Amino acid sequence: AGVSGPRQPGMAEGAGDAGPAPAAAQEGAELAAVIGATVPTGFEQTAAEEVQEKLGSASRISRDRGKIYFEVPARSLPQVHRLRSVDNLFVVVQEFKDYQFKDNKEDALKDLEDLVKKLPWTNPLKVWELNNSLKKKKTKRKKHNLQSPASREKLSEGGEEGGADQSNTNDQEDCAQNPVAGEPTGGQDTENAQGVTSRNGLEEEEDNEQSDVKVEVQESSESGTKASDGQTGEGEAKVLKFRVTCNRAGDKHSFTSNEAARDFGGAVQEHFQWKADMTNFDVEVLLNIHNNEVVVGIALTEESLHRRNITHFGPTTLRSTLAYGMLRLCDPQPTDIIVDPMCGTGAIPIEGAAEWPYCYHIAGDNSPQAVKRAANNICSLLRKNESKDSSTALGVPLDIIQWDICNLPLRTGSVDIVVTDMPFGKRMGSKKKNWDLYPACLMEMGRICTPGTGRAVLLTQDKKCFAKALSRVGHIWRRAQTVWVNVGGLHAAVYLLRRTWERAEETRSFW
Repeated sequence: AGVSGPRQPGMAEGAGDAGPAPAAAQEGAELAAVIGATVPTGFEQTAAEEVQEKLGSASRISRDRGKIYFEVPARSLPQVHRLRSVDNLFVVVQEFKDYQFKDNKEDALKDLEDLVKKLPWTNPLKVWELNNSLKKKKTKRKKHNLQSPASREKLSEGGEEGGADQSNTNDQEDCAQNPVAGEPTGGQDTENAQGVTSRNGLEEEEDNEQSDVKVEVQESSESGTKASDGQTGEGEAKVLKFRVTCNRAGDKHSFTSNEAARDFGGAVQEHFQWKADMTNFDVEVLLNIHNNEVVVGIALTEESLHRRNITHFGPTTLRSTLAYGMLRLCDPQPTDIIVDPMCGTGAIPIEGAAEWPYCYHIAGDNSPQAVKRAANNICSLLRKNESKDSSTALGVPLDIIQWDICNLPLRTGSVDIVVTDMPFGKRMGSKKKNWDLYPACLMEMGRICTPGTGRAVLLTQDKKCFAKALSRVGHIWRRAQTVWVNVGGLHAAVYLLRRTWERAEETRSFW
């Protein structure tokens, strides 16, 4: 069944195919996995660089924006979950670069049904089971054995699933007066409830759909598949529950994503004798269709990894993965002082302190509510660090202050990097206010940044206003790079600016 499907040019060589090879079934043989990851659109290259750096694997950036693929040995799964730039992970069952869909709807759907029997499911399902066992260890350790030996720490720390690390309710209860359980109320992100397969580029093409379809089923009386849950001591096999999520983009298909998910799901159910369940599922099968590219996968994350640091969401909480991409763009060096002058709930400085602990991070906002939320999020992070290893919990190099963005209490030329999410003028602020705010911000950021070496990474959707403001402060800031990103369906830009040698004018005599 086209065992070599997932292997692509540019993939790391030397690992086994994702097809059911006899060698991989033998004990001790290296099980390889082709991993697909969704990332914030525009930051695919950043994610690929992180994968190369931390896992030593070459990535292939998908034509379908916001996705990358790479091959790793299955034993590297803990490290895969520790990646900072990826939202969701899935193991690729098979990829078709140029799938020919029939023009007739019934024929096209019948082909998708027939595909299920031909796919090399064996090894991807082994990878899924291994992923589950990592997740279980982590959850168990979190509840019962906080000071576990380093060896177990090493094995299970990486399973940053939707399990323990995301829904850190223990942290919230101890730390915050008003914990928020999960979904941001109006956060800048387009996740669905499970957050597993949200398409980042929702506004790019009109005919994009996402669909989770429940397949009508009869109870199956027997099952040949043993659930990984069955290994927790009960021993008996149980029928796995599943759902199919279809993401479809392109205008040449005769069917909807609903119909594709329904028919493909029916065939999956028949093939494995699993039971369909939309909310309480064990396995999520992904069917991603982008024009003539078809990728079948199995989800490895229950909830997007971008929720990792935030327990208290504000109206425009930035995804941690996007925060990581922005920070990485300015290449922080040890001892750099990094400031987020409009920090909101603190996503950028918290991500910065976690990933670049040898820099000093200062966060500030003019809203007392935002400062309180950010302080609660920092507090949760501290508790999480303590629970990992209480003997070395030394805090994080991060301070939070309430201040006025146009009059920062920082010395002229004392800051290396400014990274911030500027108000879009939609949920926060207004477009009208931005015309005054943006140039004033850029001037003040220019004043605090070191001439010649200082840099700023700024995210905004109000691109017209930003371009005008930048032209007014062109003597102190030069634009070095622009990354186009999608933030919750809004077409936004991340600008990398470099500080010129020009002296910024002092606005007040006492600086």
